[in-house]
Amino acid sequence: MPHTLRALRADDRPRIADVCLRTADLGGDATGLLSDDALWADVFALPYTVRHPEFAFVIADADDAVVGYCVAAPDTDAFEEWFRTDWWPVRRREPDAPGLSHREAELRRYADGRRAGAEPFADTYPAHLHIDLLPEAKGAGWGRRLIDAQRAALADAGVPGLHLVAAADNAVALGFYDRLGFTRLPSQPGTQAFGVVLG
Repeated sequence: MPHTLRALRADDRPRIADVCLRTADLGGDATGLLSDDALWADVFALPYTVRHPEFAFVIADADDAVVGYCVAAPDTDAFEEWFRTDWWPVRRREPDAPGLSHREAELRRYADGRRAGAEPFADTYPAHLHIDLLPEAKGAGWGRRLIDAQRAALADAGVPGLHLVAAADNAVALGFYDRLGFTRLPSQPGTQAFGVVLG
């Protein structure tokens, strides 16, 4: 089935949210892991499409449905402050039931703590990204094409560096970023950060 890489359209957002959910569990489906499935996209995907649609790229299938995406913020500190003051107060919901799972509590704690200055790599690598692909979009170089498109767009905008953070036990993702020339950075337990100089 043919796929294409294109820029974000406003009507892509629901499908991006679905892809985010279906890949949030270390690349696997996270449906039902949280009290509210929409939290994944509200933290890791949709705010980027709202704040920086110019840095949002998708892989679409033959029916033009999104099967992968890469979103980015060119200035992490500015984005995180906007997330704290404008995005999260509106999007945050109280859980439907008491007694959150450890995973949901950690995700909510992370979202509640986002703010300018919280990311240690923002000075050297001011941009950051999130990328997710459904299984049908993997294995044919689409992830690399998404990253290449994102790197080119950020470099054209004068952004000097880009970072991202992956789960330390996601061996497939770690190998992917190694192959793309990202440098491993000192990281918090359970995570592996990467950085790359642009331009």
